[in-house]
Amino acid sequence: MGKPTGFMEIRKRDLPDTRPVEERIQDWREVYLPFAEPRLKSQASRCMDCGVPFCHQGCPLGNIIPDWNDLVYRNLWRDAIDRLHLTNNFPEFTGRLCPAPCEASCVLGINEPAVTIKQIEKTIVERAWKEGWIKPQPPEKETGKSVGVIGSGPAGLACAQQLRRVGHKVALYERSDRIGGLLRYGIPEFKMEKKYLDRRLNQMAEEGVEYVANAHVGVNVSVEDLRGKHDALVLCGGASHPRDLPVPGRELEGTYFAVPFLTQANKTAFGDEVKNQVTAKDKHVVILGGGDTGADCLGTVIRQGARQIHQYELLPRPPLVRAPNNPWPEWPRTLRTERAHEECEARDYNIQTVKLTGENGKLKYLHAVKLDWVFENSGPPKPKPVPGSEFTIRCDLLLLAMGFLGPEKPGMLERLGVELDARGNVKANADKMTSVPGVFTAGDMTRGQSLIVWAIAEGRTAAHGVDKYLMGETVLPRPL
Repeated sequence: MGKPTGFMEIRKRDLPDTRPVEERIQDWREVYLPFAEPRLKSQASRCMDCGVPFCHQGCPLGNIIPDWNDLVYRNLWRDAIDRLHLTNNFPEFTGRLCPAPCEASCVLGINEPAVTIKQIEKTIVERAWKEGWIKPQPPEKETGKSVGVIGSGPAGLACAQQLRRVGHKVALYERSDRIGGLLRYGIPEFKMEKKYLDRRLNQMAEEGVEYVANAHVGVNVSVEDLRGKHDALVLCGGASHPRDLPVPGRELEGTYFAVPFLTQANKTAFGDEVKNQVTAKDKHVVILGGGDTGADCLGTVIRQGARQIHQYELLPRPPLVRAPNNPWPEWPRTLRTERAHEECEARDYNIQTVKLTGENGKLKYLHAVKLDWVFENSGPPKPKPVPGSEFTIRCDLLLLAMGFLGPEKPGMLERLGVELDARGNVKANADKMTSVPGVFTAGDMTRGQSLIVWAIAEGRTAAHGVDKYLMGETVLPRPL
C-alpha cells in the first residue's frame, strides 16, 4: 500500500481530459488526452489495498489490481506491467474499452468515488510499450500439437496467444479481410485506434501465430478439413446474430444493422475505399438501442455529418445513482454517459417503434409510441402504450443497435453438430469443451453478448482446457 492515508487525503476521482468536442468530431482519433504522471500516481495512492479486494471479484480476469496500483505509486513501472500481464493479455484493449466492473466493486466506492483503475491499467501498458518492455514471447519448445482458433476477436486472440506460448502450433481463422474481429471493425477509431490492435497482432505473429483471413469456416473453408488438420478447434465466432425490428416497413431501403454500418465506417476511417457506402451525411438518423453499440453509432454519424439525430431506447431511463435493490458491489444499473453523448445528447427513453413508411421503396418516416412500464401482480413490469402519445419523425437512415441473439447457426455450428443451450449459445463444460470432443468454445459464442474483459477471460480459460486436453496437464491459468 503506497500511501496508507491516500484515500482520506485525496477524495476526488481524477480522469484524463478530452479533446474539445468541436475539434474531435472532425476526425476519427481517440478523444482522450495524455494523463500526467503525478495525477495518475495521486489516483493510485487512493487504493486502500483492502484485506478483501472486491475489485478482484468484479474483474472476470482476476486482475491483481491493488498490487499494480501500489507499484505505480512507487514508480516501479516494469514490475507493474509484469503483474498486469500475469492475468491480462491485452490491457491496452480493456483499458480503453472495458466498462470497468472492477471500479464498480471498489471498496472505496461504497461512499467515495472509486479508484480510477481503468486509467491506471491503460497507462501502465502504454508506458511499457514506450519503454520497449513488451516483446514477443515465443515458446521454449514445440509440443507437436496443432490448434485452430476460429474467430479473431478478443476471445480468439487471447486463446491463440496463450496456446502458442506453451508450444502448440496455432492458426487463427477470420472471415473478414483483416484480423481483429469486432476489435477491428465493430469498435470505432475514436474509441480505440487500430494501431494498438496492430501492435499486438505483430507481437503474436512474431511469437508464431499464423493468421488466415478471408476464411469463413463452414462457407468457404471446410469444417471437416479443419478437424482433420488440427488436434483441437476453438470456436470464438462471437454472438453475431443481430436482433431485428419486426415492424411493417422493415423492408424499406434505409434500415441497417449497426455492425455492418460500423464496419464500413471503420474501413473508410483507416483509408479503405468502400463502394456504395452507407453514410449518415446530411440525413435524418434514428438509432434504436441505448447501449454501447448505439453510442458507437452515435459518435460515427456525428462524424459523418448527420443532419439530425435521435437515439431511442425501449426501456426506461436508468437512475443516476444506485437503486436500493442494486447495492454495492453489484454492477450499478445507472445511467452511463459515453463520450459520444457529450458530442450530441440525442437519447430518449420508453419509445417503441410501431412502423416505418417511405416513398419509392426508400425509408422516410419512423412512427413510434411512448411507453409506460406497469407492474401487474408479481413479476417484472410490462410495457403499455401511452394513449395519445403516437408520433412520427423524419428518418432517412435507421440503425438497429438492439443487441444480439447469440451465434449464427448455419454453416460452422450446424456442420460441427455442437449442442446449444436454452439461449441458443454453444454449450460448454467448465474447461470450455463443447459436446463434440476436441472442439472448444469461448467468448460471446458461449456466453452470449458480453464485455471484452469477459471475452479475454473466456479465451484464457479455453486455452487452459485445450492444453490440458492435448497434454494431460497444463500450466496455463484458468481465470473462470
